[in-house]
Amino acid sequence: MKHSLIIGTLFFVVSSFAQDKKWTLQACVDHALENNISIKQTQLDALIAKEDITTAKAAFLPTVSGSASQNYNFGSFIGNDGSRIASDSRGNSFGVSTGITIFNGFQNINLYKQSKLGLKTSQLQLDILKNNISLNVVNAYLNILLNKEALKLAEEQVTISQKSLDQVQGFVDAGVRAKADLLLSKSQLATDSERLVNAENSVILSLLSLSQLLQVSKDGFDVENILIDLTNTVLTYNSTNEILSYALTNRPEIKNAELNVENAEFNIAVAKSSYYPSLTFGAGVGTSYQHFQGQDDVIPIFDNTGALTELRPNGFAEQIENNLGYNFGFSLNVPIFSGFKNDANVNRSKINKERLNLELEQEKQTLTSNIEQAYADAKASLKQYEASKISMTAQEEAFKNEQEKYDLGVSTSFELEQVRNRLINAQSSFLNAKYNFVFKTKVLDFYMGKSLTN
Repeated sequence: MKHSLIIGTLFFVVSSFAQDKKWTLQACVDHALENNISIKQTQLDALIAKEDITTAKAAFLPTVSGSASQNYNFGSFIGNDGSRIASDSRGNSFGVSTGITIFNGFQNINLYKQSKLGLKTSQLQLDILKNNISLNVVNAYLNILLNKEALKLAEEQVTISQKSLDQVQGFVDAGVRAKADLLLSKSQLATDSERLVNAENSVILSLLSLSQLLQVSKDGFDVENILIDLTNTVLTYNSTNEILSYALTNRPEIKNAELNVENAEFNIAVAKSSYYPSLTFGAGVGTSYQHFQGQDDVIPIFDNTGALTELRPNGFAEQIENNLGYNFGFSLNVPIFSGFKNDANVNRSKINKERLNLELEQEKQTLTSNIEQAYADAKASLKQYEASKISMTAQEEAFKNEQEKYDLGVSTSFELEQVRNRLINAQSSFLNAKYNFVFKTKVLDFYMGKSLTN
């Protein structure tokens, strides 16, 4: 009971702490990069690529293998001395062999270079994935901030509508306003309340989206607000030239495509190695033991006349020593005709290289197009932000003026609510323009390899 109470208390404290935690943008990005399943899978691919390098290195080393056998023979068979023996027997044989490739048309060298390229490719693919996930996290985070500001605006409008309704209710009760004004105020409060509910749902859904992206529980998940200062709103870049110059040289997508072309060149070299002769060296040592069933392990010794002089012991140790033999040799394999298979492999590798060259050019064109589009979007978002800011300021002045006219009895409730609705729309447009501009500038920083969390 006591232990259960302590564990339950600790769980409640830890849960409360987790719910009170507000995630920073940096924490979100770090968590995504550390825990994303796709990233972990790509990291495992990199580990496999390292093992491929080990395998390629091993091709330069000699191979060594040992063998042992146990045999049973029944009836007639050929013995170790080459004579035919009509007796049941059992025997053992042991051997150790080694071999090494001396030359195979530089195939091993090219395969080793390919394996190192494979590791670089895996690392670049990991960089590409990390960049894309970071950008998605930043986008989701900014979407939450946008929705939170929209929620705050909706709450303020409900408060204003409620105060207006209370004011009109007093005027109607005093007989200085028509009942239609009261109905109009109630309608406006209902509209603003609906906006508030929609804004609350947008915040909940955007928080859910980011929590799913981070693969964490949605319960108690929240983010830390960021003060976005757009006092001096200007584009960091005057044109796409600087961005393109950096991106076409440093972006992992381009480097990966370039490595694919380089890898294709090694594929051609590996295919051409089939035209060359191959030379290997091999060596071995072996021995054997043989025992005739029902007989002692002895060997007859004869004199010069052919007479048997003695039966010398010839047990396991003696036979292993006496039957010990060594061998070594070279093997040369010269390709003469392969049914045009070698030619086909070389031609296929050359065609694949041309295809990868086109993929590299396509990757460059796609990157150029994306950067130019991102720059155009950033410029458009800046103009939209500036225009929406001017519009919102004008609508705030208009509403202030209309409110004064309404307080003096010169304006109607309908006219006031019309002006207020235009203000709400202007404020909403301004919020969207502000966060749209922030994200579009982050996209440009993304292509320049800058941090997305600053």
